[in-house]
Amino acid sequence: MTKGHLLMVGAGLSGAVIGRHLAEEGYRITVVDARDHIAGNCHTVRDADTGVMVHVYGPHIFHTDDAEVWDYVNRFETFLPYKNRVKTTSGGAVYSLPVNLHTINQFFGRTMRPDEARAFITEEQADTSIEDPQTFEEQAMRFVGKDLYEAFFKGYTTKQWGCHPSELPASILKRLPVRFNYDDNYFFHRFQGMPENGYTAMVERILDHPGIEVKLSTTFSRDQAGDYDHVFYSGPLDGWFDFELGRLGYRTLDFERFTYDGDYQGCAVMNYGEEAVPYTRITEHKHFAPWESHDGSVCYREFSRAAEPGDIPYYPIRQVEEKAMLSDYVALAEATSGVSFVGRLGTYRYLDMDVTIREALDAARGFLAKVGAGEKVPAFFTAPL
Repeated sequence: MTKGHLLMVGAGLSGAVIGRHLAEEGYRITVVDARDHIAGNCHTVRDADTGVMVHVYGPHIFHTDDAEVWDYVNRFETFLPYKNRVKTTSGGAVYSLPVNLHTINQFFGRTMRPDEARAFITEEQADTSIEDPQTFEEQAMRFVGKDLYEAFFKGYTTKQWGCHPSELPASILKRLPVRFNYDDNYFFHRFQGMPENGYTAMVERILDHPGIEVKLSTTFSRDQAGDYDHVFYSGPLDGWFDFELGRLGYRTLDFERFTYDGDYQGCAVMNYGEEAVPYTRITEHKHFAPWESHDGSVCYREFSRAAEPGDIPYYPIRQVEEKAMLSDYVALAEATSGVSFVGRLGTYRYLDMDVTIREALDAARGFLAKVGAGEKVPAFFTAPL
């Protein structure tokens, strides 16, 4: 006998991981998704013409310091080594990102050693008059100075977020490192890799359990919640409440797909830092699987814009107005029983894949603990505010 019937709204990482964990604990699980495929935005599919494994909703690169999460994903798919080495064009030249010693020396036409470059940036470039940076622009000016900011950050950020960097919080730039060595690995986590057969194959194996039923192309409505003992909802938080307080702001992406006979750009990701170039980057997907060899290539130009109703929401904006609305939605959610809001959309936070999986595991365990203690299951296992 099952312990109860639970619904996962969304067949992405959150719904799959929570569903699998609770199915293994004896619960009957139903997973529904409005799309016609599993794996959410990390959905991958092999292109029929070129054989390239394509990241349909933009590239997803797995990186984490969480050993349990790394072991978890490798339980369901073999992850092969992959280092994300991003390039960017600016002023008619190509540079490596994140800004590192090679970038600095190339940009300024110098041959500085690490200590010399650090002193050069700190003493000659950085605007030390900015003691407490409040905006993205101030943070960049304080850390790297006007020249590097305008070459690599200003235009890209304006395109990505649809506003001037002076309107964005400083916290966004804190995620962009500057290195005084020649390390051009974009991430710094212990575990980094790509699934050998794509993310969709991994999620398919996570969902492959006799206690799990998956229903695709299935739209969920709130009045269905009463048919289940509990709902884990990974859709948009405001969507659960039919946007009654307004719509939380997101940026979305438009993709312009094109193919090429050969190697188009020689790397997986090429950023375009100048505002005059309308797209933010070009991704060449065969380079995300360097262990494979393909003559043809599949590439995408990415364009960022404000999300409209019906668009796929990618990046929560989380500025002052959105945070105020989010607070009101959180209050509504916490007054609602029978549902827990999980994942990037359910908590209105930008989450990397490893954090999504970590929070999903924690939510499943938290659910079991609450049920075991006879306590109310919370609306949030991770506070969105």
